[in-house]
Amino acid sequence: MSSEDIKYVSYLAQLKSRREECNDLCLQIQSVLEDFSALTRQYTVVSEKTTSLHEASEQLISDQEKLNTFVDKIAEHLKYFKEVDSIMDKLDAPTLSINSDIFFNLLDKIDTNMDFMQNNPTFKESNTYLVKYRHCQSKAITLIQNYVFKLFTKATESILNPKDNENIQKNPDAALALFYGRFQSILPKTKPVIEQVEAKANKRQEYDTLLLECHGHFLSYRGLVLGPSIQKSLQSIKTKYNGDHCSLVRHSCSLLLHASIDEHRLFYQFFSKSSLALMSYSENLCTSLYDTLRPFIIHINHLETLAEICCILRIEMLDEHVQNNSEPLQGFGNICLQLLHDVQERLVFRAHLYLQSDVVGYNPSPGDLAYPEKLKMMEDIAESIREENRQFRMKKISLSSMESGSSSNVVEPISRTHVMGIDPMYQRGSHMGNSPADLHGMWYPTVRRTLVCLSRLYRCLDRPVFQSLSQEAITYCVQSIEIAREKIQSRATPLDAELFQVKHLLILREQIAPFQVDFTVKEYSLDFSKVKSAAFGLLEKRSRLFTLSNNALLEFLLEGAPQMKEQLIDSRKHVDAKLKNSCQRLIQHVTRLLIEPVIQLLEKSKNSQQTAALKYLGTAESIAAVVGESLRSIRFKLPVVQQSMQLYLANRETECILFRPIKNNIVAAFAQLSQLLSQHYTGEELMLIACPLPEQISIMLSSTSLAQPAKPEEPPPQPTAVIAQENSSVETV
Repeated sequence: MSSEDIKYVSYLAQLKSRREECNDLCLQIQSVLEDFSALTRQYTVVSEKTTSLHEASEQLISDQEKLNTFVDKIAEHLKYFKEVDSIMDKLDAPTLSINSDIFFNLLDKIDTNMDFMQNNPTFKESNTYLVKYRHCQSKAITLIQNYVFKLFTKATESILNPKDNENIQKNPDAALALFYGRFQSILPKTKPVIEQVEAKANKRQEYDTLLLECHGHFLSYRGLVLGPSIQKSLQSIKTKYNGDHCSLVRHSCSLLLHASIDEHRLFYQFFSKSSLALMSYSENLCTSLYDTLRPFIIHINHLETLAEICCILRIEMLDEHVQNNSEPLQGFGNICLQLLHDVQERLVFRAHLYLQSDVVGYNPSPGDLAYPEKLKMMEDIAESIREENRQFRMKKISLSSMESGSSSNVVEPISRTHVMGIDPMYQRGSHMGNSPADLHGMWYPTVRRTLVCLSRLYRCLDRPVFQSLSQEAITYCVQSIEIAREKIQSRATPLDAELFQVKHLLILREQIAPFQVDFTVKEYSLDFSKVKSAAFGLLEKRSRLFTLSNNALLEFLLEGAPQMKEQLIDSRKHVDAKLKNSCQRLIQHVTRLLIEPVIQLLEKSKNSQQTAALKYLGTAESIAAVVGESLRSIRFKLPVVQQSMQLYLANRETECILFRPIKNNIVAAFAQLSQLLSQHYTGEELMLIACPLPEQISIMLSSTSLAQPAKPEEPPPQPTAVIAQENSSVETV
């Protein structure tokens, strides 16, 4: 059994061994699992430590980057602090050139670093370094100032102390090259530096102050250079044109005008920004012109000279030059304006004296009052000249006809109309275009002087001043014409006196019309009309002088105060009124001159109160004598009157306008006489009287007028713009 069970026993033993091996394997697996658990725990710990290490590393890297960035920023900001010493050393370097890019870069660095310090005031010691940079800036500005001023000084000394002084004095071109060429020679050295200063002047007050100092220094040196030369040139002009005030003013102003333009051009060659100092310098430079000319101006007595100087200053200098070139000539224009005001003041003063002495106080000579003799003499001279011209032209026409006849056998006859077409003055008795009465030299001296004075003053004075002065002048002139009329009437005839006044008032009215001013001025006066009545009231109320209520003295002070009255005086209307009165007197005088007996007869009839009393006017024979005498007076005196009107007025239209009311008065007088006679005289008496009808008188006057030599249709040369106004004014009479 044992032998038979051996294989089972061995199998069992093997099973036991396998079981033991399995148990050992399980134990080993358990041990491995425990090891794996331990490894898992350890891995978790290691993993956690590794993650924390990575995170710590990343934080360190981030911190390192931040620190590097901060270090870079510190280094970048630190250079603004570190550069101050380098900049100061470079500025102190003796080899530093002001006109170089290195110096310009230093200026830019100083400005940049100063801006940084000002924009970051919280940085440590930023204020301290800002002070250092300001010191650097002050050092740089001092270097620029010394450099520029030294160049200006050197150029000025080379001009004031030239080596070839004699040649310069003899050659004006050399002097011009000296005054401007020496300064232009330093322009390449100075211009870049000044451009840098001007570019920084808008940002930095220090550079703006430096620029103003450069302006002032430049202009002061230019004044040293040009001032004595201007004075010397003005003295030379004053010596050359001694006595010729107009040329003196013109050449002196021209000298300063060109000098101002040249100085303005030279200034802007150095600087590009404008400066108030330039205008002040130009005005100071031109003050020598004022100092030179004013002593002459205040001693000039001649109105023509003063008026010409006014025109030179106002038209030639201010209007033509200063107005078209205002910026360079602003200072020159201010001085010219001061001179112009002085000349105008002197001109007004002399004009007042001239009007008082030569118009108001004029004492006419016998030749000035020789009317109508002087007009007749001038008419005869003009007639002889026309006759000579007519004979000369006729001879010329005859010679040309003979020459044309020699060349051809056909001779064309020269008709009267042909000659008339060639010479419009062929007819005897026709007036020249310039009638003797209208010649400027034939005007009454006070009229001529007044109009010449006003024509000179019109272009020279301001409008308000001219209006006041012209009103005074016209008033004086009208007074002088009135005085002359009275004197002519005492030595000649009333007709000559009236025609003289009418003609000269027409001349005065025509000549003042072109002035584009208002001849109306205001005058103020005190009205004392209420003072008298208030004084009488005070006397009546003497009992209430010291009462508290209704005080008479207080009422007198309130009611009796004089009042200010404003009055408008129009010179044109004054002349028109005088002209109207003169024309009325002329018309009345001529009417009485022609039909004095008829007018006396009509006046006698008006004085009669009873109709039956008309018989005392006279018999039919006496009235017929009166009518006949009046008709003879018309026939013989009317041509003389018309000749006088032609001689004085020399204007067909004006003569017709003045003659029309005379004719109407005569016709109306005869019409009134005819009506009066027809009522109180019989038919036989009327036939004996033979009083003409108004139509017959009108025809008679017209035929007498047509019998006179016709005047040319065109009026003599007068201001055509006002002739229509003149005629309409006379016609209203």
